[in-house]
Amino acid sequence: MNNKNFAMLTHHNHIHQLVGTHLRTVSSIAVLMLSISTLATNEGHSRQRLFTTGEKDAIPYRIPAITTCSNGDIIAASDYRYCGSDIGYGAVDLVYRISGDNGKTWSEEKILADGQGNEADIKWDYAFGDCALVADKNSSEVLATCAAGKTVYFQATRNNPNRIAIFRSYDNGKTWDKGHEITEQIYPLFDQRKAGPIQSLFFTSGKIHQSRHVKVGKYYRLYVGLCTLSGNFVLYSDDFGRQWNVLGDINTSPCRDGDEVKCEELPDGSLILSSRHNGRLFNVFTFSNLKKAEGSWGQRAKAAVFTGIENECNGEILVVPAIRKADGKKTFVAIQSIPFGPQRTRIGFFYKDLGKKHLTSQQLADGWQRGMMLATGLGAYSTMTLQKNGRIGFLWESGPTIYNIDYQSLKLEDITNGQYQLKGKF
Repeated sequence: MNNKNFAMLTHHNHIHQLVGTHLRTVSSIAVLMLSISTLATNEGHSRQRLFTTGEKDAIPYRIPAITTCSNGDIIAASDYRYCGSDIGYGAVDLVYRISGDNGKTWSEEKILADGQGNEADIKWDYAFGDCALVADKNSSEVLATCAAGKTVYFQATRNNPNRIAIFRSYDNGKTWDKGHEITEQIYPLFDQRKAGPIQSLFFTSGKIHQSRHVKVGKYYRLYVGLCTLSGNFVLYSDDFGRQWNVLGDINTSPCRDGDEVKCEELPDGSLILSSRHNGRLFNVFTFSNLKKAEGSWGQRAKAAVFTGIENECNGEILVVPAIRKADGKKTFVAIQSIPFGPQRTRIGFFYKDLGKKHLTSQQLADGWQRGMMLATGLGAYSTMTLQKNGRIGFLWESGPTIYNIDYQSLKLEDITNGQYQLKGKF
């Protein structure tokens, strides 16, 4: 038994009765023997399994998160779900691995956030799950946000909320602090809503977006999407997550029927909202004063090309500078990951040429093209990051068990079926 398993199973000894100590070893051997079907093979950049869920009575991994540090290291994180399900149903920890060579090799699995799992004393630090990551582009600081405690999201109330915690690293993810709760920093932002307080919310997992356009003081701005029982909202922070504010009007959700939601920026600094709802819903926040975060949301729009992909699944959006290979012109390309289906199968990408201008929400929703299908079989939640070597690091939930967390680095040409190539840096 390795040190990580010993620490975890000692801490949560009730799990030891359910899962034999030999299980992880047996599962690892089985995975090595498994033939993984993939439609994308790049020499030296093959698909890797970072977190493995065994075949029977195994503790599952779920919910991938990824970020690229200022020194080029890549951090990949996942839930380790002792309870087998979401926050609220029992013990969950966050685990992670680091790559120092653009994803070719990875460190041993370590604990990022260790839930105490004490049934006799249930507090915010009981369990941690649904991680989102961001690494500051100008320092070695990394922020992780997550759902916390033991309240089921759909059963939560303002007096018994789904809790929120944050963790920090100051050495590119090698070590992490003990974390702290920010539940009562976030919920009060909505307490004065005309429709009443938000009853339950969480920061969407995967990637927190750090702005390429606006810097206030020491840090570039952060944007994170909120999933709430009253629709989507977006928060921003100008001090790397120490204080948060609502982007736009607290009384009007920019995507009332949205679920888990991601953020990115258009080339002019306007903010993209991309939300899960039987395909994808989009909205755009147009700034009247970027520095002061003043402006307004448009009308949410449904992307027609995603119609029929009704798998209710979280994905990621990423915007990169590109060269259009048809004419050699510079542009920007948005990439949206999602299972092609049926249901949560056949993970792949759609892409869209953004040009260099501002887009309305409807313009953003139109014109997406179907790109690479990365793999057949089970494929669910996914996230991605632009690596220092100009490749896109993709992390996703895959089968055959529910779920494993796989990683592969891809070229923009692969994702766009040869139509675009990455152009330098932002």
